Amino acid sequence: MKFTVLSKISNRRQFSLRMASVGSLVGLSGLISPVSASAAQSDEISSNQEAIHQETLFKAAASRVYKALTEAKEFAQITELSMPGGAADISGEVGGAFSLFGGHITGRHIELVPNERIVQAWRDGGWAPGVYSIARFELHPSGSETRLIFDHTGFPRGSAAHLAEGWKSHYWEPLAKYLGTSK
Repeated sequence: MKFTVLSKISNRRQFSLRMASVGSLVGLSGLISPVSASAAQSDEISSNQEAIHQETLFKAAASRVYKALTEAKEFAQITELSMPGGAADISGEVGGAFSLFGGHITGRHIELVPNERIVQAWRDGGWAPGVYSIARFELHPSGSETRLIFDHTGFPRGSAAHLAEGWKSHYWEPLAKYLGTSK
């Protein structure tokens, strides 16, 4: 398994915001000078952000990995391996809510592409109200195995090391055990 934490990178969202800003500046070039616009942007846009990127290989088909991550009954069995008694409630719909590890982790599904991709607005119960991050799971079949490529962005600064370890110990390791023993 390969686990890395990336610091101070620009994510896709920041890139998109910058491109939108450039586009609006072009459209308003007669009204706003490029110097004043870039000065305002530098005060509004931060390029310092922590991010987590992890990749792991599971000895299971992508459909099994997807099901384990998106169905409450399946995920509850994974939870039992890392946090016994931690309930799981997961909607199977885009926009639907999920509550994991007895409510310690909550959020909503932003995108669900069966057996390929899961994107979630994800939060830890200890974060300030209204603070959500983005968790993205990409599933890539490789013969009878599946490579999971995971990216997590937008979480509170200083949380990367704790979260990276949590993903490993509460998701990937018990998921690997579960997939090795489940039917």
